[in-house]
Amino acid sequence: MSKKSLSTLLIFAEAVCFSLGGVIVKSIPWGAMAINGARSLIAGLVILAYMKIRGHRVVFNRSVFLGGAMMCATSALYVYANKLTTAASAIILQYTAPVFIILYMWAVFRKKPDRWDIAAIPVIACGVVCFFLDSLLGGGGSMLGNILALASGATYAVVFMMKMLPGSDNLSSVFTGCILGAIIGCPFILQETVFTPTALGAVLALSVFQFACAYICMAEGLEHTPPLTASLISTIEPILNPILAALVIGEELGKTALLGAAIVVVGIIAYNILKARFPSASEAEPEATETPV
Repeated sequence: MSKKSLSTLLIFAEAVCFSLGGVIVKSIPWGAMAINGARSLIAGLVILAYMKIRGHRVVFNRSVFLGGAMMCATSALYVYANKLTTAASAIILQYTAPVFIILYMWAVFRKKPDRWDIAAIPVIACGVVCFFLDSLLGGGGSMLGNILALASGATYAVVFMMKMLPGSDNLSSVFTGCILGAIIGCPFILQETVFTPTALGAVLALSVFQFACAYICMAEGLEHTPPLTASLISTIEPILNPILAALVIGEELGKTALLGAAIVVVGIIAYNILKARFPSASEAEPEATETPV
């Protein structure tokens, strides 16, 4: 198998691993902070072992710490959102991260959005509004859960922008985020009372496969996979996530939220395709179209 084919397969594996998040989180009878603390601790150990095996030195500087802090915030917000709203709402609202990147690039780096950026923002915003309307109309998702999911998209966008800062290192940021998440969340495990084999098995699966393996596959897969290809393959995540939730726990989206999901997913796909085929001559495409955990 060629390196390119293997990298494409790894990106596919990453998307599948990430898509397991919603259904596994909902199957764990713990609070959000306890879940995130346990997931961060176990995933951090797995990622550290992988870095040692590959000879990837752990880097720690301001850029890495900032990326880790945003990763920690993203992880906690995502778990909280999954506990409060539907799995589909949590992942699809987090999938708005590229829109936040456009806004951050404009506000922080004075990089004006091009025509595709300008077109993407209102389209994705319409999809987001549908989720909140669904909550107001008594749909399956809660308003607070949707807000936290959207906030996780905003923090995850910052993680990918860390690549623009000197001394940044993706794996080191992920590892740092795991350490921070473990420090903050593990004390909450002491408050939990359910430690059945099923609950512990779900925590282990969430930590190793949905988090650690997903990020390892992403880091390796991006080495030889074009950004557009990786972005389009990763669209499997917000599609597969609600399918798994519906099949395993019978969770369904309301009609308005379903419309919003279609708008967001189709909008992001169209944005990436148009951005690649008709790039702006004065701007470089941001490398931040991967989906979050």
